[in-house]
Amino acid sequence: MKNETPIQGHYDTSSVFVAVIGRPNVGKSSLTNLLVGEKVAIVTSKPQTTRTRITGVITRGPLQYVLLDTPGVHKPHNKLGKRMDKTASDSIADVDVSMMLFEPYGALNESEMVLVEALKKGGPAIAVINKTDLVKDPADLEARKAELKALGVFDDVYTVSVRDNDHCEELFDALSRYAVEGPHYFDDDAYTDMPEKELVAEVIREKALLYMRDEIPHGIAVVVERFKERPGTDLVDIDVNIYCERESHKGMVIGKGGAMLKKIASAARTDCEEFLGCRVNLQCWVKVKADWRDNEFMLNNFGFKQQPNR
Repeated sequence: MKNETPIQGHYDTSSVFVAVIGRPNVGKSSLTNLLVGEKVAIVTSKPQTTRTRITGVITRGPLQYVLLDTPGVHKPHNKLGKRMDKTASDSIADVDVSMMLFEPYGALNESEMVLVEALKKGGPAIAVINKTDLVKDPADLEARKAELKALGVFDDVYTVSVRDNDHCEELFDALSRYAVEGPHYFDDDAYTDMPEKELVAEVIREKALLYMRDEIPHGIAVVVERFKERPGTDLVDIDVNIYCERESHKGMVIGKGGAMLKKIASAARTDCEEFLGCRVNLQCWVKVKADWRDNEFMLNNFGFKQQPNR
């Protein structure tokens, strides 16, 4: 997927592959969505919202930016967690530049230092301090910038607020310096390589994460079983299975008199209609698959395939 070195002068187009990395909840998915201008990654305040590598594509004239939004790195507790961590570290090796996001405050944790170590071997990187809207004193931001520069792995340190869309546009210039001459890998009007079915599944998972209490949503997987346009109409029929790990969780996902499932499905349908540009008939069922997060076969079945190294 990454650019081979083309014959100079052969192309008038170029592309830059960017790994968006960092600890959970630092704003990777929010920044990806903002730069792409479309919702390609689901966003909640809970860690581990992004489970697989999601690609956002922005084409500006001859230059195509390909953002790989990776799972936040954390200590893995099961096979799904291990795969998520591997996805983040593998992405560093796959790209033209890594863009690592940081909070303005707090000590760098162990998983962040693991990524910094990986960057020492993994090609160029820039640092982005997000959430500048939370900075109390400009001197705090300067101190953080100095701390990141001192790590010796970042070409530059940028400061942005994704929430206020402040200084985010400057990242396009920053990333364009790492572009490689060659063909565009995606259609110029594409904004993601995720199939529509996967986008639907992710949106449903986002709503479950938003509406439910902490523990259960990580134990759910969403699989789209049917995605069919009705001939002669602007209506798509979508059937979805929501899998959880325990019978007790199933009851919670459905809710009293089906209220929770209805709430999740209704909010998801609104989002789906927006990005599909048509009406959606969404049917959701809840099923139990015990301990699927530790079952290799089910992880593959539910779409958490190991990324082949390119």
